[in-house]
Amino acid sequence: MALDALFKPFEFKSLKLPNRVVMAPMTRSFSPGGVATDDVAAYYRRRAENQVGLIITEGTGVARDASLNDANIPRFHGEKELAAWKKVVDETHAAGGLIAPQLWHVGSAKGKDVLGKIDSPSGLSKAGGAPFTEPMTDAEIADTIQAFATAAADAKRLGFDAIELHGAHGYLIDQFFWEGTNVRGDAFGGPTIAARANFAAEILKAVRAAVGPDFPVIIRLSQWKQQDYAVKNATTPQELEAWLQPLADAGADIFHCSQRRFWEPEFEGSDLNFAGWAKKLTGAPTITVGSVGLSGEFIAAFGGEGSQPASIDGLLERLERGEFDLVGVGRVLLQDPEWVVKIREGRTEELKSFERSALGVLY
Repeated sequence: MALDALFKPFEFKSLKLPNRVVMAPMTRSFSPGGVATDDVAAYYRRRAENQVGLIITEGTGVARDASLNDANIPRFHGEKELAAWKKVVDETHAAGGLIAPQLWHVGSAKGKDVLGKIDSPSGLSKAGGAPFTEPMTDAEIADTIQAFATAAADAKRLGFDAIELHGAHGYLIDQFFWEGTNVRGDAFGGPTIAARANFAAEILKAVRAAVGPDFPVIIRLSQWKQQDYAVKNATTPQELEAWLQPLADAGADIFHCSQRRFWEPEFEGSDLNFAGWAKKLTGAPTITVGSVGLSGEFIAAFGGEGSQPASIDGLLERLERGEFDLVGVGRVLLQDPEWVVKIREGRTEELKSFERSALGVLY
C-alpha cells in the first residue's frame, strides 16, 4: 500500500523519525517583541500530539539587527527569547515530537518593520533594481556567519533535534545565490552559482563546527523568489549540481527543496521535481514540499484564494519510488493539527479546506 511509504520510519545521524511527514516552516507573527508565547508552544505541541514526524518551526531571527522585518516574528537570540524556545522544545518533546528551528535572516526583503541596518549582498532587493543600501562589508559577512553558528549551537544546547537554515525564497542566503541580487566581485560573488554559493557554504562550515558531526543540519532552498516566481538559480542539472554539491561538502545533511507545486518537473526531459533532482545529484536525503494535500498553491492564499483537499496519491507514488525521502506539509497542518492522523486512518472526508483566515489564528 502506497500509504505505508509515508509512515515508514526515517533515520539519519541522530534524527529518528516515526514517519516521513515534516511540518514545513510557516511565518506566524504571533510572538510580540520577538518572544515566543505559551500559545506558540501549545501550537507546536498540538502537531506533535498528532503524529507529525518532524516539526520545523517558523523562521526565527539570528543575532543581526535586521535579520527580521517584523517585530512579532520570534528571535533566536537573547535570554528571554531562548528561554521561550526552551519551553517550545520541552512541550514538543513531552508530546512525543521532534523539532528543529528554522534559522533566518531576511536580508533586503521588505516587510512591515525596519529593525536595523539592512544586510544585503549588493544593496539590491530585486534583479534590475537600484541599490538602496550599501553592500555588506567583510566584517558584516563574518558577523552574520557567526550569528548563524551561535544560533545553531544554542539550538543544540536547548535540546532541539536538528536545525534548518533558510536559504530560500529571496531572503539573505538566497540573495547571495541569485545573480540578480549578488553582483559582488569578491569571494562571495561571481558569475557562477558555485561562486555565489560560498556565503552559504561558509555558514554551513561554521554551523557544522558549532554542532559537531552527528547533529542534523537541513538547508531549505528554492529556485523561485518572492521577487520573481519564474527565476531559477540553476537552469540545468549541471548547474544544480554545481550549486548543491559545495553545500553538501560544507556540512548540509538534508536538502529541503521548496516548490510552489511539488508535482512540477524541475527540468525538461524528466519527471523529477526539485527534491528528486537534488537527491539524484548529491545522494543526500531530500524533503519535497509545495501544495501537498491542497488544490491551490500558497502564494495565491495570501491573495485570498482558498484551497480544497486534494489527493496525495501521486506524492505517495513518488515517495515509494524513492525520488525523495521526506514530505513537507504546510498549510493543511497550519489549519488542521490532526491532518496526519486523519490521513493515516483514512478519514479523508474529515480533511479541511484552507482559507486565508487561518493565517490569523494559532489553531
